[in-house]
Amino acid sequence: MDVSDKLGREFLDVMENRLITTVFQPIVSLRDGSVFGYEALSRGPEDSPLRSPAALFDCAKRFNMLWELEWLCRVTAIETVLKVKLQSKIFLNVNPKIMHDPKFRQGFTREYLGKYRLDPERIVFEITEKGVIGDFQDFIKTVENYKEQNFKIAIDDAGAGYSGLNMISDINPHFIKLDMHLIRDIDKDFTRQSLVRSFTEFASLTNTRLIAEGIETKGELAKLIDIGVHYGQGYYIARPEAAIAPISPEVLQTINDANFKRNHLAVRKFGELYVSNITASQPAFSPAMNTMQIYEYLQKDRSLPGVCVVEDGEVRGVVTRDELYKRLSGQYGYTLFSKKPVSAVMSTSFLQVDASESIESVSKKAMARGYENLYDFITVTRDGKYLGIVTVKDLLEKSFQAELYNAIHLNPLSRLPGNVLIESELEKCIDCPYEYTVLYFDINNFKAYNDVYGFENGDRLLKCFTQILKSLIPQDRFFLGHIGGDDFMAIVSDMDVERLCSSVISEFDEAARLFYSINDLDRGYIIARNRHGIEEVFPMLSLSIAAVSNRGFNSVTALSERMAELKKTCKQRPGSNYILG
Repeated sequence: MDVSDKLGREFLDVMENRLITTVFQPIVSLRDGSVFGYEALSRGPEDSPLRSPAALFDCAKRFNMLWELEWLCRVTAIETVLKVKLQSKIFLNVNPKIMHDPKFRQGFTREYLGKYRLDPERIVFEITEKGVIGDFQDFIKTVENYKEQNFKIAIDDAGAGYSGLNMISDINPHFIKLDMHLIRDIDKDFTRQSLVRSFTEFASLTNTRLIAEGIETKGELAKLIDIGVHYGQGYYIARPEAAIAPISPEVLQTINDANFKRNHLAVRKFGELYVSNITASQPAFSPAMNTMQIYEYLQKDRSLPGVCVVEDGEVRGVVTRDELYKRLSGQYGYTLFSKKPVSAVMSTSFLQVDASESIESVSKKAMARGYENLYDFITVTRDGKYLGIVTVKDLLEKSFQAELYNAIHLNPLSRLPGNVLIESELEKCIDCPYEYTVLYFDINNFKAYNDVYGFENGDRLLKCFTQILKSLIPQDRFFLGHIGGDDFMAIVSDMDVERLCSSVISEFDEAARLFYSINDLDRGYIIARNRHGIEEVFPMLSLSIAAVSNRGFNSVTALSERMAELKKTCKQRPGSNYILG
């Protein structure tokens, strides 16, 4: 190694004298602000060009000492965790190319971590490599080996271009960390918001947790909570520090306010129930419990599908009745397993959902499992702690009830909430302490169009308009209803209402042209009979939108009257228009 230059000599000094320090940046729950874990970050000597990790690893690569530096960073991080007595999860950045190395494996065995009183369950490997992994199949096997030992896996920098969907789908990580460039100004950028919502939907269906990196403003934090991201870290929350400090009251207040606002107005599909409503509270057992005791417990209560194995409130594994019977059957099954702790026979691969998830969402996850696990029970937690279980039977029964409820209360054409549910939402909206905007959509000259082109084409037009509204107004965050006929309503917040109205009008005007004959388009009007049976010239279809704030109204009637006034004024204008009250 050529260390003739000053930087090289300084790097060698760092390595020989172990001049690496570890700082910690908290990763917090975006539901309640509690600290979920800490990312351990390595730093070189202060007031040195090698202070930053980028400079350190550039030097290590230059002098062919990447492994040595990685090892020093890992050892320092673990020793510092012990020194500061951290009890939460520890996120460690790992180059995937070194995970195969025997030295790395030796450093992450139960015996090795036992010296530091660290449970593998607390270690999360953040895979950060931006280059190409040589043997990807071998790498996947290595990752699976660590997962089987209860280590957790996170894919870092998702959305930055190099952490592709193929890696995410092949590895099936426990966490996906969204790159800071995707988070930057997300409160002002609709494209970024759409991308993160897609990740949120993916995470929900695959039982993965999202962590947003690089949160630097209050607006970014609030928007991420509104979208439904699980965890966050960044300078706005807390900077990396050697000393562990509590999260600031300002940040906690921002998180609480954003969650209150998100939850205050029910924006989910009506009739949708949370899985907590059908969760059965069942006793859980320690990993050290004897397997025969579990067997005897299940023998006493034949209705139980199995049990959960829980330690410190967290679910470590599950034992299904069928799998336990299989283990204990056969020529040597009883001899091999009857006296072993339940941790030896439990499965660490199981479906775990949060109590706040909808029955619809949990049903999708349950049905997405492999055939061999399709009818296994589902484990339910609240804020990561064991709550109970749900059987597939209960899930299907409640799903049927929800569908029946929706069939009664949803408009049969648009499948949007009808008048009963609209009025209920408006009442909640008026009582809400936060500002929302209520929008009334009315298609002009729709009756005349129906008379000329027929109800079938009219229904096609209404379905088309419904899709336009759904594409521009996310139903997982806002309310969208169908009053009846050609009248629709929406309740939104934190949106540029003028931009939204302009987008709806633009897409409607373009789509409406497809529902006319060429002759009528060229003429620019249609001829239909009016309410008195007399032929009359009618303009082409257009859209009127009346928008009003929920502030200042003491009843739904008063709000509705104001919207009716605005709509009347708007309809007197030619073509498609919107008016803000």
